[in-house]
Amino acid sequence: MAALPGVLSAPKTGSAVELLCLRPDFGQRRFVNEITVTKAQGIPGERWGRTPWLKLPDGSGHPGIQVSILPRRVLDLVWRDRENVVHPGDTFVCDLDMTEANLPTGTLLAVGTAVLQVSEVWNDACAKWKVRHGEAAFDWVRAHPELRLRGVLCSVERDGVIRNGDALEVLR
Repeated sequence: MAALPGVLSAPKTGSAVELLCLRPDFGQRRFVNEITVTKAQGIPGERWGRTPWLKLPDGSGHPGIQVSILPRRVLDLVWRDRENVVHPGDTFVCDLDMTEANLPTGTLLAVGTAVLQVSEVWNDACAKWKVRHGEAAFDWVRAHPELRLRGVLCSVERDGVIRNGDALEVLR
């Protein structure tokens, strides 16, 4: 909890995209310089199209989980052993205030040539987060849902390309 003021002082908009990550299959991570996102396919080549963890009644992937963004300051606190512990697998990292107050559900985010929309689906951290980063980190990111310490999930609203270094702008 001592780290919370620092996490919450992250910029409100304009932060750079870092650590673009593709997840072609379970446990796989590929770090790339750019990704294409589409409303129809999410991130082409990612497992969302084949095996999403959240599905619509027709069995297709829930669009609200197409893109995952993790706050840089939270990552720096919990991912200490980068040699032996796998990257969390979020689409990208960004030094951004991801609280509900700054990014209410439905907020549009311009990044690269794409537009994303903050989803109503809460990223509450899975059991893998607990194993990789410890029980204290797991409990901490879940303790205050309104702070979205585990980050935000988004749908793709406008197809585009996102590159490392692109600024993420919150559209008001």
